[in-house]
Amino acid sequence: MKIVIINYGAGNIQSIKFAIKRLGYDSILSDDAEEIKSANKIIFPGVGEASNAMGKLISTGLDKVIPTLTQPVLGICLGMQLMCNHCEEGNTQGLGIFNYDVVKFDASQKVPQIGWNQIENLKSKLFSGIDEKEFMYLVHSFYVPLNKETIATTEYGVKYASAMQKDNFYGVQFHPEKSSTAGAQILKNFLEL
Repeated sequence: MKIVIINYGAGNIQSIKFAIKRLGYDSILSDDAEEIKSANKIIFPGVGEASNAMGKLISTGLDKVIPTLTQPVLGICLGMQLMCNHCEEGNTQGLGIFNYDVVKFDASQKVPQIGWNQIENLKSKLFSGIDEKEFMYLVHSFYVPLNKETIATTEYGVKYASAMQKDNFYGVQFHPEKSSTAGAQILKNFLEL
Protein backbone atom coordinates (compact mmCIF):
# COMPACT_ATOMS: atom_id res chain seq x y z
CA MET A 1 0.00 0.00 0.00
CA LYS A 2 1.27 3.43 -0.93
CA ILE A 3 0.61 6.04 1.77
CA VAL A 4 1.46 9.65 0.97
CA ILE A 5 1.56 12.46 3.51
CA ILE A 6 1.07 15.77 1.72
CA ASN A 7 4.12 17.90 2.40
CA TYR A 8 3.34 21.59 2.25
CA GLY A 9 5.36 22.85 5.20
CA ALA A 10 2.48 22.68 7.68
CA GLY A 11 4.18 21.11 10.73
CA ASN A 12 3.70 17.88 12.63
CA ILE A 13 4.52 15.70 9.64
CA GLN A 14 7.22 13.64 11.40
CA SER A 15 4.95 12.58 14.27
CA ILE A 16 2.38 11.35 11.73
CA LYS A 17 5.10 9.46 9.85
CA PHE A 18 6.25 7.82 13.13
CA ALA A 19 2.67 6.93 14.11
CA ILE A 20 2.15 5.20 10.74
CA LYS A 21 5.50 3.38 11.12
CA ARG A 22 4.41 2.11 14.57
CA LEU A 23 1.36 0.57 12.84
CA GLY A 24 3.70 -1.35 10.53
CA TYR A 25 3.33 0.80 7.40
CA ASP A 26 5.73 2.97 5.46
CA SER A 27 4.72 6.40 4.19
CA ILE A 28 6.31 9.03 2.00
CA LEU A 29 6.21 12.81 2.22
CA SER A 30 5.48 14.51 -1.06
CA ASP A 31 4.28 17.72 -2.67
CA ASP A 32 4.37 16.11 -6.13
CA ALA A 33 0.90 15.96 -7.70
CA GLU A 34 1.54 12.71 -9.62
CA GLU A 35 2.97 10.98 -6.55
CA ILE A 36 -0.04 12.06 -4.49
CA LYS A 37 -2.53 10.99 -7.17
CA SER A 38 -0.94 7.52 -7.36
CA ALA A 39 -1.27 6.86 -3.60
CA ASN A 40 -3.73 4.37 -2.07
CA LYS A 41 -4.21 6.52 1.03
CA ILE A 42 -3.44 10.20 1.54
CA ILE A 43 -2.95 12.10 4.77
CA PHE A 44 -3.37 15.89 4.66
CA PRO A 45 -1.85 17.13 7.93
CA GLY A 46 -1.64 20.60 9.30
CA VAL A 47 -0.41 22.66 12.20
CA GLY A 48 -0.08 26.37 11.75
CA GLU A 49 -1.89 29.39 10.35
CA ALA A 50 -4.58 28.91 7.68
CA SER A 51 -3.73 31.68 5.18
CA ASN A 52 -0.01 30.86 5.19
CA ALA A 53 -0.73 27.12 4.73
CA MET A 54 -3.22 27.82 1.93
CA GLY A 55 -0.64 30.04 0.21
CA LYS A 56 1.80 27.10 0.16
CA LEU A 57 -0.85 24.80 -1.36
CA ILE A 58 -1.61 27.38 -4.06
CA SER A 59 2.09 27.91 -4.84
CA THR A 60 2.52 24.18 -5.58
CA GLY A 61 -0.82 23.80 -7.37
CA LEU A 62 -2.01 21.30 -4.77
CA ASP A 63 -5.09 23.46 -4.11
CA LYS A 64 -6.36 22.23 -7.50
CA VAL A 65 -5.22 18.60 -7.01
CA ILE A 66 -6.56 17.76 -3.54
CA PRO A 67 -10.30 18.29 -4.28
CA THR A 68 -10.05 15.96 -7.31
CA LEU A 69 -8.63 12.98 -5.39
CA THR A 70 -10.76 9.82 -5.43
CA GLN A 71 -8.92 7.62 -2.90
CA PRO A 72 -9.39 7.97 0.88
CA VAL A 73 -7.97 11.29 2.16
CA LEU A 74 -7.63 12.12 5.86
CA GLY A 75 -7.32 15.79 6.81
CA ILE A 76 -5.92 16.34 10.30
CA CYS A 77 -6.50 19.56 12.31
CA LEU A 78 -5.64 22.46 9.96
CA GLY A 79 -5.82 19.93 7.10
CA MET A 80 -9.51 19.37 7.90
CA GLN A 81 -10.14 23.12 8.23
CA LEU A 82 -8.53 23.84 4.84
CA MET A 83 -10.90 21.28 3.27
CA CYS A 84 -13.77 23.67 4.13
CA ASN A 85 -15.02 26.69 2.15
CA HIS A 86 -13.61 29.48 4.26
CA CYS A 87 -11.68 29.97 7.49
CA GLU A 88 -11.97 33.08 9.65
CA GLU A 89 -8.26 32.72 10.46
CA GLY A 90 -6.56 35.09 8.03
CA ASN A 91 -9.86 35.38 6.08
CA THR A 92 -8.75 32.31 4.13
CA GLN A 93 -10.54 30.76 1.16
CA GLY A 94 -10.35 26.96 1.54
CA LEU A 95 -10.53 24.00 -0.84
CA GLY A 96 -14.35 23.79 -0.75
CA ILE A 97 -14.55 20.02 -0.25
CA PHE A 98 -16.75 20.48 2.82
CA ASN A 99 -19.33 23.20 2.20
CA TYR A 100 -18.90 24.84 5.62
CA ASP A 101 -17.00 27.72 7.17
CA VAL A 102 -14.45 27.52 9.98
CA VAL A 103 -15.13 30.01 12.78
CA LYS A 104 -13.30 31.19 15.90
CA PHE A 105 -14.31 30.04 19.37
CA ASP A 106 -16.39 32.56 21.29
CA ALA A 107 -14.41 35.08 23.37
CA SER A 108 -15.76 33.42 26.54
CA GLN A 109 -13.62 30.35 25.77
CA LYS A 110 -9.92 30.18 26.48
CA VAL A 111 -8.19 29.74 23.11
CA PRO A 112 -6.56 27.79 21.82
CA GLN A 113 -8.28 24.70 23.22
CA ILE A 114 -5.22 22.67 24.18
CA GLY A 115 -5.33 19.19 25.63
CA TRP A 116 -7.61 16.20 25.92
CA ASN A 117 -11.32 16.33 25.17
CA GLN A 118 -13.97 13.75 24.36
CA ILE A 119 -15.39 12.73 21.01
CA GLU A 120 -18.93 11.36 20.83
CA ASN A 121 -21.81 10.59 18.46
CA LEU A 122 -19.37 8.49 16.43
CA LYS A 123 -20.79 7.62 13.00
CA SER A 124 -18.16 6.06 10.76
CA LYS A 125 -15.96 3.00 10.19
CA LEU A 126 -13.16 5.44 11.05
CA PHE A 127 -14.19 4.90 14.68
CA SER A 128 -14.33 1.08 14.71
CA GLY A 129 -13.19 -0.09 18.14
CA ILE A 130 -13.38 3.43 19.61
CA ASP A 131 -15.60 4.05 22.63
CA GLU A 132 -18.13 6.85 22.82
CA LYS A 133 -16.63 9.72 24.85
CA GLU A 134 -13.06 8.58 24.10
CA PHE A 135 -10.48 11.28 24.78
CA MET A 136 -8.47 12.79 21.92
CA TYR A 137 -5.74 15.43 21.90
CA LEU A 138 -6.68 18.82 20.42
CA VAL A 139 -4.94 22.14 19.80
CA HIS A 140 -7.07 24.72 17.98
CA SER A 141 -8.70 28.16 18.17
CA PHE A 142 -11.13 27.66 15.25
CA TYR A 143 -13.80 25.04 14.67
CA VAL A 144 -16.38 23.76 12.20
CA PRO A 145 -20.00 24.03 13.44
CA LEU A 146 -22.11 20.86 13.55
CA ASN A 147 -23.38 19.90 10.09
CA LYS A 148 -24.86 16.97 8.15
CA GLU A 149 -21.40 15.53 7.41
CA THR A 150 -20.37 15.47 11.08
CA ILE A 151 -19.22 11.99 12.14
CA ALA A 152 -18.00 12.95 15.66
CA THR A 153 -18.73 15.83 17.99
CA THR A 154 -16.82 17.52 20.80
CA GLU A 155 -17.94 20.15 23.28
CA TYR A 156 -15.86 23.19 24.19
CA GLY A 157 -18.34 25.89 25.16
CA VAL A 158 -20.23 24.83 22.05
CA LYS A 159 -20.73 21.44 20.41
CA TYR A 160 -18.80 21.30 17.15
CA ALA A 161 -17.75 18.85 14.43
CA SER A 162 -14.58 17.14 15.61
CA ALA A 163 -14.73 14.83 12.57
CA MET A 164 -16.46 14.95 9.20
CA GLN A 165 -16.82 12.72 6.16
CA LYS A 166 -17.93 13.42 2.62
CA ASP A 167 -17.44 10.65 0.05
CA ASN A 168 -13.73 9.68 0.18
CA PHE A 169 -12.75 12.72 2.28
CA TYR A 170 -12.40 12.42 6.05
CA GLY A 171 -11.41 15.20 8.42
CA VAL A 172 -10.54 15.11 12.12
CA GLN A 173 -10.00 18.21 14.23
CA PHE A 174 -8.03 16.23 16.83
CA HIS A 175 -4.54 14.78 16.41
CA PRO A 176 -4.77 10.97 16.18
CA GLU A 177 -0.96 10.78 16.04
CA LYS A 178 -0.84 12.35 19.54
CA SER A 179 -3.89 10.59 20.98
CA SER A 180 -2.36 7.44 22.43
CA THR A 181 -3.86 4.00 21.68
CA ALA A 182 -7.24 5.29 20.52
CA GLY A 183 -5.62 7.70 18.07
CA ALA A 184 -3.46 4.90 16.70
CA GLN A 185 -6.62 2.82 16.22
CA ILE A 186 -8.24 5.62 14.21
CA LEU A 187 -5.16 5.89 11.96
CA LYS A 188 -5.19 2.09 11.56
CA ASN A 189 -8.91 2.18 10.67
CA PHE A 190 -8.24 4.84 8.05
CA LEU A 191 -5.37 2.85 6.51
CA GLU A 192 -7.59 -0.25 6.39
CA LEU A 193 -10.64 1.46 4.83
